[in-house]
Amino acid sequence: MNATSRTRSWARRCTWRWRPNPLRRPTDVLESWIGVAALVLMLVVGPLAGLLAGSSAHAVLRQTAREQRSHRHLVSAVALHAQPVKGVTGDREGAAGRDGYHRILARWTCPDGSSRTGLVPLRGVGVPGRRFPLWTDDRGRIAGRPMDDATAAVHASLAGAGAAAGAAGAVQGLRRLVLWRITRRRYERWDRAWERAGQTWGRADAGS
Repeated sequence: MNATSRTRSWARRCTWRWRPNPLRRPTDVLESWIGVAALVLMLVVGPLAGLLAGSSAHAVLRQTAREQRSHRHLVSAVALHAQPVKGVTGDREGAAGRDGYHRILARWTCPDGSSRTGLVPLRGVGVPGRRFPLWTDDRGRIAGRPMDDATAAVHASLAGAGAAAGAAGAVQGLRRLVLWRITRRRYERWDRAWERAGQTWGRADAGS
């Protein structure tokens, strides 16, 4: 079978519900229209949901990034111990020990000019006197690097893609639910028809 024949065969299988056929049931046509409606909704609702979710997430993330840039400050810290400090527990300590990071004792100057000492995650071994950049909040507490606009855009895009996929999945799930209901009712009608037919079998006036 060549490509043209395969294409025609596929087209006949996909469009048989639309062609006049004595075996075609009303529910077959209904299933076809449900499929068309579901496809249209996926093409319309999915991108629209993604656009709205992505735009909303981008606005929120940009606002968050602006607030972080306003309240986080890059200061210079100095290492006080050459080796990782022992006896520190907690999830943050476990995370700091991965990828070559260790928690060392360091001192830094807060944005208000005061001095602060604490444990700081630092890649490699902290040599006493070594200076390194450190992000803090307005009160001098250790904070993460503020989010930039590029990161906000990436997260917003992911949120939009997830919303679009979720909307398309919801439409597909609704389509399957409706088709399941139609099939169930069809089987119920068949059962009732067979039950009525069974009551007439063997009767002389039933023509069987």
